[in-house]
Amino acid sequence: MIIGVPREVKPGEQRVALTPPGARALAEAGHRVVVEHGAGAGSSIRDDEYTRVGATLAAVDEVWGKADLVLKVKEPLPEEYGRLRAGQVLFTYLHLAPAPDLCALQAADVIAVAYETVQRADGSLPLLAPMSEVAGRLAVQEGAFYLAKAHGGRGILLAGVPGVPPGNVAVLGAGTVGVNAARIALGLGADVSILDVNLDRLRAVDDLFHGRVITVMSNSFNVDQVLRRADLLIGAVLVAGARAPVLVTKEMVASMKEGAVIVDVAVDQGGSVETIHPTTLLDPTYVVSGVVHYGVANMPALVPRTSTFALTNATLPYVLELAGRGVAAAARGNAALGKGVNIWRGRVVHPAVAHALGEKTTPLEAVLG
Repeated sequence: MIIGVPREVKPGEQRVALTPPGARALAEAGHRVVVEHGAGAGSSIRDDEYTRVGATLAAVDEVWGKADLVLKVKEPLPEEYGRLRAGQVLFTYLHLAPAPDLCALQAADVIAVAYETVQRADGSLPLLAPMSEVAGRLAVQEGAFYLAKAHGGRGILLAGVPGVPPGNVAVLGAGTVGVNAARIALGLGADVSILDVNLDRLRAVDDLFHGRVITVMSNSFNVDQVLRRADLLIGAVLVAGARAPVLVTKEMVASMKEGAVIVDVAVDQGGSVETIHPTTLLDPTYVVSGVVHYGVANMPALVPRTSTFALTNATLPYVLELAGRGVAAAARGNAALGKGVNIWRGRVVHPAVAHALGEKTTPLEAVLG
């Protein structure tokens, strides 16, 4: 199979979908890897690192034109829609639920497999997990930066100092993002609360952090109360494939301290804060009701080399399976990978995505024959 790796074009996006070790593994399996010139530069990967392991360098038109399987990090942008070919397989983060304009994928007659909906039987999301780990840790780092007065915040040092209490961090969601955010906030010395609707998750968090993180059952009353004392709010809510539920209303935002900061990691799924909207790494923040909002939808691109290697570590086994068996056989034989299929040649096959887009769901079994 010919596997294409184009350069990412989303503003500020510096990750690449495949590392040289991954390219070597694919070449050793008998596949041809075609990488766009300069695709790895943002992740400090030189072109010659790809050629040394058997990959071929090419211009963007050749990468898209020849590839049977296209590997990307982020969803295609309008400038890339015309490069898609009927029957081509696209494997990337898609986040279709809050972005119906991406139904252009239906018109392109491609097979679109989303990293974020590949789901094991235990409910875990193996291809979302590494970027969730990165985003959760970065969320606190970025939030601490924007809490500085010079960057629009209220002038809070999360760690505090002797005689001055630490800053307060509230985390909505006790999944991978939330736990990683809590770990970094706690490490900085902040006063940390984490909210979730799953009592078992809260028990796990309490055990993990030995009671040093305050666990709170998530409901509208508790969210409202926690937000009033928060200096930094981390949104870490996820429903696989679906739009994130809005848990923080604009009235709740208005009740927060002036100069508080919101970092909503769920913004790529629509966001869990009513006043959030996507921003870019080039222009990451805006202010509503005196509260700084950080809505970068591709936060791991801030640390592209770490993120690129973490992503390939997770995606490579699935790429090898798609390339070696073909998408239909791979989806039949691997239920987790089958759940990753969002669109199959014009038909929406993932139920949560179809519901969010107001489309009829076509069962995966029907398109696999």
